[in-house]
Amino acid sequence: MSEYKMQILVCSGTGCKASESEEIINSLNSLLDEFGLENDVQVVRTGCFGFCEKGPIVKILPGNTFYVRVTPADAEEIIKEHVVKGRTVERLLYTDPVTHENISDSKGIDFYKKQIRIALRNCGFINPENIDEYIARDGYMALGKCLTELTPEETIQEIKDSGLRGRGGGGFPTGLKWEITRKSEADQKYVVCNADEGDPGAFMDRSILEGDPHSVLEAMAICGYCIGADIGLVYIRAEYPLAINRLKTAISQAREVGLLGEDILGTGFNFDIELRYGAGAFVCGEETALIHSMEGLRGEPTFKPPFPSVSGYMGKPTNVNNVETFANIPVIINKGAGWFNKIGTEKSKGTKVFALAGKINNVGLIEVPMGTTLREVIYDIGGGIKNGKKFKSVQTGGPSGGCLTKDFLDTPIDYDNLIAAGSMMGSGGMIVMDEDDCMVSIARFYLEFTLEESCGKCTPCRIGNKRLHEILDKITRGKGKPEDIERLKVLSSVIKDTSLCGLGQSSPNPVLSTIANFEDEYLAHVNEGKCPAGQCKALLKYEIVEDLCTGCTLCFRNCPVGAITGERRLPHYIDQSICIKCGVCFEKCKFNAITLT
Repeated sequence: MSEYKMQILVCSGTGCKASESEEIINSLNSLLDEFGLENDVQVVRTGCFGFCEKGPIVKILPGNTFYVRVTPADAEEIIKEHVVKGRTVERLLYTDPVTHENISDSKGIDFYKKQIRIALRNCGFINPENIDEYIARDGYMALGKCLTELTPEETIQEIKDSGLRGRGGGGFPTGLKWEITRKSEADQKYVVCNADEGDPGAFMDRSILEGDPHSVLEAMAICGYCIGADIGLVYIRAEYPLAINRLKTAISQAREVGLLGEDILGTGFNFDIELRYGAGAFVCGEETALIHSMEGLRGEPTFKPPFPSVSGYMGKPTNVNNVETFANIPVIINKGAGWFNKIGTEKSKGTKVFALAGKINNVGLIEVPMGTTLREVIYDIGGGIKNGKKFKSVQTGGPSGGCLTKDFLDTPIDYDNLIAAGSMMGSGGMIVMDEDDCMVSIARFYLEFTLEESCGKCTPCRIGNKRLHEILDKITRGKGKPEDIERLKVLSSVIKDTSLCGLGQSSPNPVLSTIANFEDEYLAHVNEGKCPAGQCKALLKYEIVEDLCTGCTLCFRNCPVGAITGERRLPHYIDQSICIKCGVCFEKCKFNAITLT
C-alpha cells in the first residue's frame, strides 16, 4: 500500500453531490494520473463537512487548507498550484464577511469555532465506504471494550451516568430505556434504529449515515449486547438512496471482518443488522407507528403502555433509538461517562446536531454543546440574517415545534428551556425567518404538512387539525373574524390534550407559539385586512398612482390576466376584481407609479 504524502478530502454528501462533487473527484484523479502523482496524493470521498452554504468543499492535508464552492473547472488549478507548486489558491479560500480576510484553515472560520463534534466526529474526515478508515479513528474499540471488559449491566450504567437523552425529539434517558428493555424477559429481542427523519429542512440523521455509518452499526451492536438482542433493524426512508447504499456497504464490510455476524471478536456474541424501508410517512417517526410499518402494517401509532421496550417488533421487547443517539454511544464508551456529562447543561448533557436553514447566511449542519444560546447559533455560527434583513423568528423542533422571537435569542438550547419558551428540541431542525415572513402563513404551512402526514387514526388529529387549517386559511384570505383567534387557541388545546401520538399532540405548537408571540399579525389580518409582511396575496393590493403614471403601457402589456386598462400616454387602472396579485406590474414599472398596500 502506498504511503500518501497528501490527501485531498472532497465532500460527497447529498448536497455537494448535487453540486458536482463527484465530477470534482473524477477531475482531480485524472489530473493526478496525468502528473504521475497518483501514488503520492490520495483523493478521499468524505461525508458532509457541515458548511453546506459554501459547498462543494475540498480540504487538503497536511495544512488543513479549506477550499469552498469548488467546481470541476477548479480541479486543474488546485493540482497545478497547490499540489505541484505548494501555493494556496487564494480565490477558493473562505472570506470572512466582517474582516474580508481569506482564511485557509477551517479552525479559524466562525462557523466551526463554537462547535464540538461528537455525533459528527468523523463526517468530513473519513471515507464512509472504507471500514479501515473508521477503525483508524478508534472505530469498533468501544464494541471490543464492552464485549471483553464490561458486563451488559456495567455498559448500561455507563450510558446512564453519561446523561445521554434521546436525540429524536422525546429526550427520554437512553440508558434507562436500555435497562428497561434488558429487564424484559423474552426469547427474542430487537434493536431498532429510527432513521426515518422527516421534518421539513432536517438532514441530521441522513448526513450521519452518509458520512459515518459504522458509528451507528457499532452502537447498535453495543445495544444488542446490553439488552440481549442478536438482531438489529435500521428503519430508513427509501428516498435516502445515498445513505442506504453506504449503510449496505458498511454492513457488508463489518460482516467480512467479523464485527457483525456470529461470534463477534471470539466472544460468543452474535449480532447482525438488516435494513427496513419506509415510504416517507412522517408519522412513522413515532416508534409504535415505525414498528407497525416494519411489520408490514399501516404506519399508525398505538396507545402506550405497553411500550416497545416490553412489547415492540413482532410483540417482542424492542429498543428504539434514532441515528444521532446511537452515534454518541461509541464515544461515551471510549472516553467515559464523566467526559461526556461535563459537556452541556445540568439536565441536558452532551451536544446536539441541528440542521440550520432558512433566511440565514451560513446554512448547514452544526453540532453545539447543550446550553449554547440561540443567539450564538444564529449570529456567531450562522453568520446572521441574509441580505441584511431583520431577524424575526426561529422555528425549532420542526412542524412540532414553535416559533420564537428575538426575546428568546439568549435562551440556552436544551430540552427544558425550549419547552418553557413554547417550542421544543425535536430532532434538530432549526429554520430562521426574517422580517419578510408572515407568521400566520408560517403556521398555516406547518398545518398543511401535518394534515398531509397525519395517519388519520384519531379524530382530534384528523379532524381537529383540518379545522385549524381552515381557520388559518380564512384569516390569510382576509375572511377572518376576531373570534377566530380564540377559536384557534381553544381548538389547539383540545387537540394537544386528546391526540393519540406525539404528531397530533404537538401539531398545534406552531399555531399557539405564533399567536403568543405575534398576535399583532393575527389582529392585523383580521381587523385591518392587511398582511404586515406582505406575503398573503389575497390581502395585497396593487394600485397605480395617477400622477406618476406616464401611460407607457408596460404594465398593461405584461399583466397575465388583463387586469390593467388605459390608453397610451394616459394614467392606467388596475381592476382589483381581476388582479391575481402576481406583482409583475410592480416589477416592470420604470416610474415607481405602482404601489403595494
